[in-house]
Amino acid sequence: MLIDMIRPLIAQHGYLAVFCIVALESSGIPLPGETALVLAALYAGATGELDIKWIIALAAAGAILGDNVGFWAGRRFGLPLLLRHGAKLGLTDDRIKLGQYLFEHHGAKIVFFGRFVALLRIFAAFLAGVNRYGWGLFTFYNASGGVIWALVFGLGGYAFGDAFEHVAGPLGKIALGLAVIGVAIGWWVIHSQEKKLIARAVAAYPGPLRRDVPAVRAKA
Repeated sequence: MLIDMIRPLIAQHGYLAVFCIVALESSGIPLPGETALVLAALYAGATGELDIKWIIALAAAGAILGDNVGFWAGRRFGLPLLLRHGAKLGLTDDRIKLGQYLFEHHGAKIVFFGRFVALLRIFAAFLAGVNRYGWGLFTFYNASGGVIWALVFGLGGYAFGDAFEHVAGPLGKIALGLAVIGVAIGWWVIHSQEKKLIARAVAAYPGPLRRDVPAVRAKA
């Protein structure tokens, strides 16, 4: 199991393992960053060989750094790829503008709460970059989510030990399930109101889309 592979990494490399696994997951590589954080916190509580304060600080730092890598990768490569190949997938310029419009109005929720949902934790930052979300607000909500996430799961694992590990897994699955339901409902609403929403998006972002299009005027 993947957890069995991570345990010796935590025992041998401690802080560095937590930082790297969390940062790589946040940048878009599907690794179990949350599991690494919880296991490190468990290890710190059981052995005293690691300081929980450093575990939390490095997990938060890894989350923030990795998310920024994902954000700028999305900003640099995501939109140009969509402009070049999006039409083949039905993603016309107007629909790309719709994505930017939706991120402008709901981006803060996606960036902040995405930290607590498995799949969103991997892709939220990249999507923020693709949809030209403002870097200033991205940094604020990304850092806030990263710090609170590290505190909750770090202190939870440290204080409650194995009991928290057994709870964290099901909670993650529940959060993922709720996110999938939310995406499905959102898709249905967008699909049923697509023409109206596209009209708003086109009015908000007039003219042709460009690779160097400025960031959207992101709102909280």
